Amino acid sequence: MDGSNALNKSMQSLWSTHRKAKLNLNSIQPALPNTPVETPSEDTNQLAALEAPFEPGTSIPPPSSTTPATNEVTSPDTRPPSSKRKLRSTRLAVEDSSKRPKTSTNSIANDHIPPATRLSDLGGVEACVEKMLELVAMPLCHPEIYLHTGVQPPRGVLLHGPPGCGKTLLANAIAGELGVPFISISAPSVVSGMSGESEKTLRDMFDEAKRVAPCLVFIDEIDAITPKRESAQREMERRIVAQFLTCMDDMSWEKTENKPVIVIGATNRPDSLDAALRRAGRFDHEISMGVPDEEARNKILRVLCAKLRLDGDFNFAAFAKLTPGYVGADLSALTGAAGVVAVKRIFKQLTDGTLVLPEALGNTDQETPMAVDLPPTPPADTTPSIAPFVSLASQLSISSIAHFLSAHPSPLTPAQLAPLCITSDDFYAALREVQPSSKREGFATVPDVTWADIGALHGTREELHMAIVQPIRRPELFSAVGIEAACGVLLWGPPGCGKTLLAKAVANESRANFISVKGPELLNKYVGESEKAVRQVFSRARASSPCVIFFDELDALVPRRDESMSESSARVVNTLLTELDGLDSRKSVYVIAATNRPDMIDPAMVRPGRLDKLLYVDLPSADERVEILRTLVRKVPFAPTEPGAETILWGAEHIVREKCDGYSGADLAAVVREAGVMALKRVLGALDQMDDSGEGPLENQPRVLVVLEDFVRAQDKVGPSVSAVQRRKYEALRAKFAGLPVRMGKGVD
Repeated sequence: MDGSNALNKSMQSLWSTHRKAKLNLNSIQPALPNTPVETPSEDTNQLAALEAPFEPGTSIPPPSSTTPATNEVTSPDTRPPSSKRKLRSTRLAVEDSSKRPKTSTNSIANDHIPPATRLSDLGGVEACVEKMLELVAMPLCHPEIYLHTGVQPPRGVLLHGPPGCGKTLLANAIAGELGVPFISISAPSVVSGMSGESEKTLRDMFDEAKRVAPCLVFIDEIDAITPKRESAQREMERRIVAQFLTCMDDMSWEKTENKPVIVIGATNRPDSLDAALRRAGRFDHEISMGVPDEEARNKILRVLCAKLRLDGDFNFAAFAKLTPGYVGADLSALTGAAGVVAVKRIFKQLTDGTLVLPEALGNTDQETPMAVDLPPTPPADTTPSIAPFVSLASQLSISSIAHFLSAHPSPLTPAQLAPLCITSDDFYAALREVQPSSKREGFATVPDVTWADIGALHGTREELHMAIVQPIRRPELFSAVGIEAACGVLLWGPPGCGKTLLAKAVANESRANFISVKGPELLNKYVGESEKAVRQVFSRARASSPCVIFFDELDALVPRRDESMSESSARVVNTLLTELDGLDSRKSVYVIAATNRPDMIDPAMVRPGRLDKLLYVDLPSADERVEILRTLVRKVPFAPTEPGAETILWGAEHIVREKCDGYSGADLAAVVREAGVMALKRVLGALDQMDDSGEGPLENQPRVLVVLEDFVRAQDKVGPSVSAVQRRKYEALRAKFAGLPVRMGKGVD
């Protein structure tokens, strides 16, 4: 107990000493001009003497007794402890003065230097730049106009759009162009673990903005600190939002001495912001920066390639057409990847000898007169110079970079650098490596199915070509005749006739992104989740336009609405109808749907402007079955036949033409696959017999070859998937749809 009490007493004495020093400091700090103040030079010298490292044999010099007349009169019997306390208080005063915030205007301006980015570094966002000049540049450059007219200037601007579209770059470019103080803050850095610290950080930030006004305040990822208060998980999040709203209201010109302070926020989730933040007087203006279209991508590529050394006439329009769904960040990554490909190609050409650099003649011309002027070097001082990477080059392959480094140890001259440039082939190679942001989530892809993989269906192919492929390839021609809205196509017919393959081939031929949606996969048991999934499909399609959305088994997603239909299913149908022709523009978003039950689909889906083109995909005829068979057996190895005898392919075509009436494309694919399995069984049986007899594996193993007997047995085993009753039912449905008014369209054979 005594030890603990002694420890407590010693700590109390230390604390009281510290408090006295602080009180003494506070009493000295606000000294009047006539009040005698100690000269800081002597105390500073004594402080430096005390803080100097102590060496043995030396003594600490006593404090100087000579003081000017203006200083305080000290008693001659001053004890050393009092001088130490005085020095300690002086040290605290120095530390406290160093910790105080500087109030110099020049120092604050240096802390918020505007960025070096300019508006000329942007491309394809002319409309957004014009809006920013109106909302930001005018109040900051000419506030007298607003003061004279009495118009309230904008207080906040919200930039929203998908990631990588240039929101942060636009804010930095505006600040760099105007040259005003720029306060850039990352929203997550505001959040603190201590209660009240986050709100204090916000207040300090806006107070700093008032001091350096006129200025710009940029808050990136603002949704991190301003979520919806009704869905906030903790009370601290609600307090941060309330504090931010209060600080925004304090940015009025009456409270900033008529000096404008404009807040710019950036987010890619505008729907998650609190509703009070987006009202007038706060973020009262919103600028949407969407995915750039073809013309905007052309301008972005020109800006990004302005500093690149390109070879010849570079076709920017062609690459803009080949990059659907690419945002500005993706195009920047594309140019970087093209540069890397060019460097690799140049090194490969140098090692292969296909590219030869000219000799550096400038160095040899300079070395000749220097050799005459300089005295000869004694032989004893000469050391043989070893070229770098020579030993390494002897160990590596011929195509290694070490050979180039050993051949060119010095920097290349301008004449040697002249033939090195980036070509169009480098960009084509980079296109295969760089994947746009919309595809990285695995949501949109370009299929690998071509028209060569599809047999027959020529009439349906022509209709799809005019409905989807040509509007994507040549939109200017369709706009010239007033056709701008994208139409939808409904493929219906018996199962296995190639409806899904048609949709994939269309997307591949047009080089558009392809989103495949299985009808039931969007349905969710929770309220509102199914409708959200439908909206997300169309929003991502707009972000990666031009895009083809393929709804397979549409009857499961949009059944006919009647009294027996549940409310949740009706909401899904309504959501899909509004997405097809609602307020949001469906520009460059094409919809293809497939079903084998068109009578179960809601009639509102097939009106003009939605799925207004109905194409009937029927079972193939005899000639079409032969064409499908030729497409399927391209990779099937047939056994050789005797000279003069019919080939196996001819026999298979005869079987398909005569005995496969009612077979669909999927049934014919099953026949070809089953014939291959028959041939494989025959070869595997022969190999098993050799293993059982102990002969062991042969060097020349028998090949798997398909004979005509395999097709005969496969046709007997695989029957048609569409029965005669179902065929009559589809014929009746076809007659029903063909008898409807012209708006429903007529199927194509």
